[in-house]
Amino acid sequence: MKFGYFTLSDNRYPNNPRSAEQFLLEIRDQAVLAEKLGLASAWIGEHHFNRRGVVSVPLAVLANVAAVTTRIRLAPAVVVLPIHHPIHVAEEWATLDQLSGGRVDFAAGRGYDAHEFTPFGADFQKAAEHFTEGIDLLIRCWNETKPFDHKGQFYEFHDVEVFPKPQQKDWRPYMASFSQFSMKLAAKYDWNLLLAPFASTILFGNLANAVQAYRDICAEAAKPVRKVKCSYFIHIGGGAKEEDAAMDRMVDYISMAGLRKTMSQGGRGQLPESLSYFKKIGEKLNDPKKGDFDDNSILYGSPQQIVDSLKKVEAIGVDEVILYFNFGNKPDAFVREQMQWFSEEIGPKFVGFAGKDAKAV
Repeated sequence: MKFGYFTLSDNRYPNNPRSAEQFLLEIRDQAVLAEKLGLASAWIGEHHFNRRGVVSVPLAVLANVAAVTTRIRLAPAVVVLPIHHPIHVAEEWATLDQLSGGRVDFAAGRGYDAHEFTPFGADFQKAAEHFTEGIDLLIRCWNETKPFDHKGQFYEFHDVEVFPKPQQKDWRPYMASFSQFSMKLAAKYDWNLLLAPFASTILFGNLANAVQAYRDICAEAAKPVRKVKCSYFIHIGGGAKEEDAAMDRMVDYISMAGLRKTMSQGGRGQLPESLSYFKKIGEKLNDPKKGDFDDNSILYGSPQQIVDSLKKVEAIGVDEVILYFNFGNKPDAFVREQMQWFSEEIGPKFVGFAGKDAKAV
C-alpha cells in the first residue's frame, strides 16, 4: 500500500490569523516536502468561496509543485466537473500531464454544495446528468484522434479537435465516490475509485463494505476491478492528551467548515434526488462530538496504533491512502513534524512506501 499527501485546505475558523494566501503557499510547500519524505502523491482539493477550503485552482498549485519535483504524482481531490467546461478540463490536465512527464492522477466528482454551483451558472439539481455528460466528453477529448462533434443536454459543438493529449498511454482517472451511483459510473467508464472512509462508514457500515459494494458492481457489470484509494484524517501522538487534541480538531473541522449544512441541505438549495443520501451524512454530523470519531474516519494515536489501523485498510485491498495532515487549523510547523514522523516510523512498515531514497520517474 502506498501513501499520499491530501488536503482540502480548510481555513474557515473564528479568529484565524492565517490568510487564505498564506495557506496556499504552505500547501504548495508541504506537497513538495511530501516527495522528499517518500510519499507517492499529492492530492489537493478544489473548493470555492472558502466553503470547505481556500484552494480554488488545484491545477495551478500542482503545476508549481511539478516544476520543483521529479517523482510525486499530482492529483486534484477532486475536479468538481459540473462547474467547469469539460473541454477546458481535458486540455488543462492533459497539459499538466505532458509538462510533468506523465505524473497526473486525474480525479473528478459531481460536487454536493449548491453555493459552489450557483455563481458559475451551473444547475445543482441536474448535477448528476451534467457530470455524466462531462465524463463522456472528457473521454472523447483525450482519445479522439480526429475532429469530432457533440450534441448533448448541456454541451453542443462541431468539428473540434482537442490538444494536447495526456502523455500517459494508460491514462485511467479516479472517480470520487460516496455512493453506488458513482461506483457504477466508475465501473461503466473503467475508472479507478476514490473513497472517503467517514462517508463509507455512514452509508455502507465501514470501508470494507464500500470496497465490496464496488467489487460487486464491477462483477455484475462484467467490468474489471480497478485501483481503490481512500483518504484519512491523521493525527500522530500517543496518550490521552494527544487523542483529545485530535478529536478537538475533528469536531472543529466538521463544525467550522460548513460541512453539516451542506451535507443535509445541499448548501443554499435542496439536495437533488441523486444526492439524497447526503441527508444521512448530514444527520450523522449534525451535532459532532469527540466520541463520534474513530479509526473509520481518523488515524490517531501512537505510530504503532496508526500502523495497526492502516494494516486493516491494507487488508481490504486499498491501493493507496492519502493523508489529511493539515486539517483543523494545524500550524505549518506542526504539520511538517507530523509528516516527518509518518515518514520515519509509519510508512516504512509498508512495502509500498517509497521512502526518502525513492528514485525519480
